[in-house]
Amino acid sequence: MDSAKDPARSPHELAPERLRHRCDPERYEFRTTDDLEDLDQVLGQARAVEALRFGLGIKRTGYHLFAMGPEGSGRHTIVQRFVGERAGAEPVPDDWCYVFDFARPHQPRALRLPPGQGRSFSGAMTRLVDELRAAIPAAFETDEYRARRQTLEEEFSERQEEAIEKVRKHAEELDIALVRTPTGFAFAPTRAGETIAREEFAKLPEEERTSIAQRIETLEGELQRALLLFPKWRREAQQRLRELNRSVTRMAVDSLIDELKAAYTALPQVVEYLGQVQEDVLEHAEHFHARDSEPQTLLGLPLRVKDGSESALQRYLVNVLVDHGASRGAPVVYEDQPTYDNLVGRIDHVAQMGALVTDFTMVKSGALHRANGGYLILDLRKLLVQPFSWEALKRALRAGVICTESLGQAIGLVSTMAMKPEPIPLDLKVVLVGERLLYYLLHAYDPDFAQLFKVVVDFDAEMERRPESDALYARLVATIVRREKLRAFDRAAVARVVDHAVRLAGDAARLSILVGTLADLLRESDHWAASGGHARVGATDVQRAIDAQERRADRVRQHLREEVQRGTILIDTGGAKVGQVNGLSVLQLGGYAFGHPSRITARVRLGSGQVLDIEREVELGGPVHAKGVLILTGFLAGRFAREQPLALAASLVFEQSYAGVEGDSASLAELCALLSALAELPVQQGLAVTGSVNQLGEVQAVGGVNEKIEGFFAVCRDRGLNGEQGVLIPKANVQHLMLHEDVVQAVAERRFHVHAVAHVDEAVALLTGIAAGAPDPKGIWPEASVNRRVADRLAAFAAAARRFRAAGEDDTERKP
Repeated sequence: MDSAKDPARSPHELAPERLRHRCDPERYEFRTTDDLEDLDQVLGQARAVEALRFGLGIKRTGYHLFAMGPEGSGRHTIVQRFVGERAGAEPVPDDWCYVFDFARPHQPRALRLPPGQGRSFSGAMTRLVDELRAAIPAAFETDEYRARRQTLEEEFSERQEEAIEKVRKHAEELDIALVRTPTGFAFAPTRAGETIAREEFAKLPEEERTSIAQRIETLEGELQRALLLFPKWRREAQQRLRELNRSVTRMAVDSLIDELKAAYTALPQVVEYLGQVQEDVLEHAEHFHARDSEPQTLLGLPLRVKDGSESALQRYLVNVLVDHGASRGAPVVYEDQPTYDNLVGRIDHVAQMGALVTDFTMVKSGALHRANGGYLILDLRKLLVQPFSWEALKRALRAGVICTESLGQAIGLVSTMAMKPEPIPLDLKVVLVGERLLYYLLHAYDPDFAQLFKVVVDFDAEMERRPESDALYARLVATIVRREKLRAFDRAAVARVVDHAVRLAGDAARLSILVGTLADLLRESDHWAASGGHARVGATDVQRAIDAQERRADRVRQHLREEVQRGTILIDTGGAKVGQVNGLSVLQLGGYAFGHPSRITARVRLGSGQVLDIEREVELGGPVHAKGVLILTGFLAGRFAREQPLALAASLVFEQSYAGVEGDSASLAELCALLSALAELPVQQGLAVTGSVNQLGEVQAVGGVNEKIEGFFAVCRDRGLNGEQGVLIPKANVQHLMLHEDVVQAVAERRFHVHAVAHVDEAVALLTGIAAGAPDPKGIWPEASVNRRVADRLAAFAAAARRFRAAGEDDTERKP
């Protein structure tokens, strides 16, 4: 029943049916959620879905996406769903591999191969190395090779022997013998074919000895010239041997590599690389010869050191960085820990002989590599807390390439030679998920952000409540119930869930679509149904879950209520007092908000027109609260001091407030306290007030109206409801009411009242029981009205002020 049709209610009092807009279970045609189909659309996120489709569809530089909204709004789930659907219809991107660059060993070369061929190419190269390790040694074991090599060696030996023999024969003609010694060759004089002993040589005449020395000196010159030819002949022999070895190796290698080239003729990069492999194998065929070596030890302990040939052969392997052989569609990668290495990749090292060594096979992929050609989803908060990750991501997106390098090298802390893999072209769509605050901060302070993330996907926490919305919400409940494998919810339970969603939205015309919060409630309701032995979840189970949630979080609220009951916190819920009003505030602790009354007092005296905000003076009041107090001065001056000075000094304070006060939702209560103090009219303490006010005296909507009403109701109920207690709220907040059943029941029984006011005059009349009054055409207020009493009091202050000023001027004139 509307208050206007109920003679027992005042025009401003709200009827019970206006305090809670229930969802009627009888409107639903289903019995339980088992009868409902899954919801196949995104509920209440039309704007976000439209932006998501646009951002995923546009293929232009800088059109990456930022999905923002509150926790529990389904940002991650919806983004992954739409990204997954689009990625499934897109082509699979190419594989990426790193191979050894024979021209620049410290800069591995990147190879791009069709999807799935990276792994097969790696296997083919591994098999090629194995085949070469068998074919090359086998080619050098043939009789033909041994004969040709022996021929080369014999030719070299014969040339040496011929040169020595020529010197020896010339020496015989000169009666000199060429003798081989352990240290080389020596010449000795002979007689009749026998070498002359040292003693006999000393007995020879001086002329003969001189002649022999000259001959030996000549022969030594000839021998020296012959020996000088030996290195040249050796080099020629070695060159011919290398040519022989290369020829033999080519016969073993060409057929194997040509066969591999034929398999990759459509990939010029691979063919070019195989040609380089072919040349390198011909140059380093010795690495393919098996060697048996003793294990190296240090202090008797074996060392894990790669054999030289094994390490050299590793250059022919392929490091498959990204393999899309098993992929279907474009990749979708969510990186839960976006560290620098996890984003751009890393270069691993191994310890050998006390040193850290690496090669191109130790380059590992990052999220950017895996998502290349597809989509990368990142949580912005996790990204920002990781050092250098945000800058690395921006650098990659700006440059369009992925540079894999160590963090020390990237920031210039390492100046030694390091491996620098060839950058890989980057083509992907990044979706950042985060809070609105982070978006606005980055947009304001990071100039790169707006250029890279041009598409904002804004998820809402609420949706408009329409007749069809309740039905869609029921299907959403059914979808979550089936996904979580919960008991079926009957329609009364679903209706109670809808009521709770309205309460969470704080607006009777809206529904909360925080899916995470909804899923928690459904799980907990299922738990209580199981505890009660119920086959399906009913409205009582849902209510029990809601009550349990509040119970777990209401320790502070309970303590405050106890302190009010004990008289520690001074709150009057009966009687009447001048200049004292019960204001209402909301306390937010974590995810739990509750209302609590606060005593607001006002004191007035003769002054210079200043309303003193004590909270502001001691720096406990915020700027919005200070603004609200200054508005009170404007209201008083505009209404009562148009033709006279506002000779008022007033002070306002939240009694027993020891923390910060912010917001203007108490400005109506403060103005009522001021008017009560000026009119010297008592205010009913069984009534509490919330609402902001402007300079015209109009009451404006505030937040948390449900919590505020329930907070004061709880205090009154603890002391005993007497039928005179109630709350004054802004008329604009009536549409937001979704009060607890116990409050609605008390209003229906006339034990508690909720009044909606649109102007301060209406509030003052309800609080004092005296009409505020309206001025006549001459601006005179009615006798005995609140405004008349205020006007008379302010006029008295103004007259007193004039007397004081006149007395001050007389004193000044009397001074000699």
